[in-house]
Amino acid sequence: MTADPLSDALAVADARSVFSGGFTAGGDWAIELRGRDRLKVNAVLRGSCLLVREAGGEPVRLTEGDVVVSDGGQPYTLCNRPGVEPTDSNDVVMDPVTRMERLGQGEAVDVECVSGHIDLSRDRGDLLRRALPELVHVRADSPEAGVLRWLIGQLATEMKTRRAGVEFVSAQLAQLMFVQVLRICLTDSEGLPPGWLRALADERLAPALRLMHGDPAHPWQLEELARAAAMSRTTFAVRFKEAAGVPPLTYLLNWRMSLAARALRQDTAPVATLARSVGYTSESAFSNAFKRAVGVAPRAYRVEATAGTRPSDS
Repeated sequence: MTADPLSDALAVADARSVFSGGFTAGGDWAIELRGRDRLKVNAVLRGSCLLVREAGGEPVRLTEGDVVVSDGGQPYTLCNRPGVEPTDSNDVVMDPVTRMERLGQGEAVDVECVSGHIDLSRDRGDLLRRALPELVHVRADSPEAGVLRWLIGQLATEMKTRRAGVEFVSAQLAQLMFVQVLRICLTDSEGLPPGWLRALADERLAPALRLMHGDPAHPWQLEELARAAAMSRTTFAVRFKEAAGVPPLTYLLNWRMSLAARALRQDTAPVATLARSVGYTSESAFSNAFKRAVGVAPRAYRVEATAGTRPSDS
């Protein structure tokens, strides 16, 4: 792995951003969106609308250039005003060429949005999902939003021109949009739940995280990690747990298991070789640790993963 925890987490989670389409709307309109256990992304190209969460709370106003990322746990509605009966997104007909939908009445276009999702079906440990709040709202006027606006503009251009390679380019732009959202989250860590992303946002803890990610097989001790963070053992341990949600060595164990799970999905190396790559000299010790963390033995995980099914927890 590298010493870049953000890139590492995206790779290990096998996060894939997918552009799925969009809509234009005018008059009274509302559409209900469900993440279905995927991170859902919406970007407003022009106009404005409201985001209303099924779980309640104040509506969130979205304006041109805003981007929201939902953790997929709760449905939400995009609308022009509260109280409009929403249409289920599955019932809206998408133009097969432009992949855009039309909502509301009349010819006027008051708002235009594009949508996508981040597929986390292979993120067995919910590495990304647990690191993010329920809803991330990146405002167009935020200091870090310039790159995001450019990416949204490029995505809109791809949608309209439909040049050769549009599917591939749109997917890459969607991936870059998601990475930029994560980078923006790192600049405002107060809204993040305890997890690796919040720990990475802490400049004092980041050196210790980079050590663990750069050499996960090393038998890291609390003293070494605390020294890298220029703190005492006690201060480091307390601060790390508050930010990451788990003690430093538990984080290291979880990270090793995430690496191992990805290797089992992608590689054919013997389990003993894989065990050594994440710091275990004994295959049996690794197998026991993996089963405790993931719920199934490494060989069973590999068999089911390569068969195209997700291993059960039983």
